Amino acid sequence: MPARRVVTGRSQEPRRRFAEELRLLRAAKGDSLRQLEEVLGWTASTFGKMEGGQSLGSPEVVEALDQHYGTGSMLLTLWELAVADPSQFKEQYRRYMLLEAEAISLWHYGGATLHGLLQTPEYARELLAEGGLKGEELEQQVEARVGRRKVLEGGEAPPFRVILSEAVLRNSLRSLPEWRGQLEYVLAASKQPNITVYVLPYGAGLHGLMDTPVTFLRLLDGRTVAHTENVVRGELVEDVSKVEGLQRRYDVIRDLAMSPAESRTFILRMLEEVPCEPST
Repeated sequence: MPARRVVTGRSQEPRRRFAEELRLLRAAKGDSLRQLEEVLGWTASTFGKMEGGQSLGSPEVVEALDQHYGTGSMLLTLWELAVADPSQFKEQYRRYMLLEAEAISLWHYGGATLHGLLQTPEYARELLAEGGLKGEELEQQVEARVGRRKVLEGGEAPPFRVILSEAVLRNSLRSLPEWRGQLEYVLAASKQPNITVYVLPYGAGLHGLMDTPVTFLRLLDGRTVAHTENVVRGELVEDVSKVEGLQRRYDVIRDLAMSPAESRTFILRMLEEVPCEPST
């Protein structure tokens, strides 16, 4: 088979391609970063980081750039590809991310932290920083994690069932306004037709997943795989008997958890305990 002919000579890696297109479009239009700031409202630093590959920016910024350059939805499409690109995740998680994006249903139990698909940028940043990330790498991983949430969006989004230990909802962020935003996000997510949230309250008793957060992915070929994680590493479990054993434990704690309606009421009560941001 002949070698694939390079048509444009531009990068085939989504994140680099996105940054490259931003630089080319601005050069063609003759804008400076400062001019973009004046016209679109975001800082020159924001655009500079996006063009340098240090940041992907937000979809709002990208849509504004598409309008400014008259590129339809081209930049937004490239942004979506960059956000979903598994190569931006740490190597040990890349296979899981590929499977997560292809799963036809997901189940999760979290005993200490929120699943990445339910995290706000502020929650992800604080959690990843506690894990030792900082600077550019931290911001890239925050963007990658938040970008995963697109898996649960749209008419064909897979069903996602998540059981949260009460401890997850008690371990607040340092910033109370940011924590309030996170709780509001979980509550809003629980109202989506494809997302079901259960809360496992204190006092439910000991169970088989006490120290094992786990996510189950049902795949197109009918298989179900599980992903378990601790502070050191994550493990993809594909052995059928081991997956079934984890599923039986999961079913037990689902039966111990509050109903979805009771869980939403519980999260609302949690919100009432968090003070609103003081007025200035």
